[in-house]
Amino acid sequence: MSRIGIKPIEMKDGVTVTKDGNTVTVKGPKGELKKDIHPDMIVNINEKEITVERPSDSKEHRSLHGTTRSIINNMIEGVTKGFEKALELSGVGYRASKSGQKLVVNVGYSHPVEFEPEKGIEIEVPSNTRIVVKGIDKERVGALASNIRAVRPPEPYKGKGIRYENEYVRRKEGKTGK
Repeated sequence: MSRIGIKPIEMKDGVTVTKDGNTVTVKGPKGELKKDIHPDMIVNINEKEITVERPSDSKEHRSLHGTTRSIINNMIEGVTKGFEKALELSGVGYRASKSGQKLVVNVGYSHPVEFEPEKGIEIEVPSNTRIVVKGIDKERVGALASNIRAVRPPEPYKGKGIRYENEYVRRKEGKTGK
């Protein structure tokens, strides 16, 4: 049995969940999310909780059970609280700024790198070495944060680059001369 899949999902106040075919729609105070789930998964929606069941014990259904439950739970959490990912820039001259809605990142290239957030995602720059990506869809927030980090991932010798907040970068020792 899936340890995560068998747990019921609590319905929060102000959140409505509907299922049409294999599309689950969640509406809440921060917005609305729609997601297609696997057609084999059985989603039962009551007034106080949601449960996810699987039709058989096949390997595919077992792997989808907990995943489906987590996706629906993250949708409910997103429309009530929202998600955010914070990134830090470390390196001499590495900085970030906002130009309108666009994020402009200068990380040692000959040109600044620009990011345009998609609808429903917000980028904040509290300081020139910190970026915060916010939104209601956990998958899209994580994807944009990952794309920003991929511009200049942290390198192991000096630790320069873009890293997630509280990410540990394993440091290596440089060459030793004779």
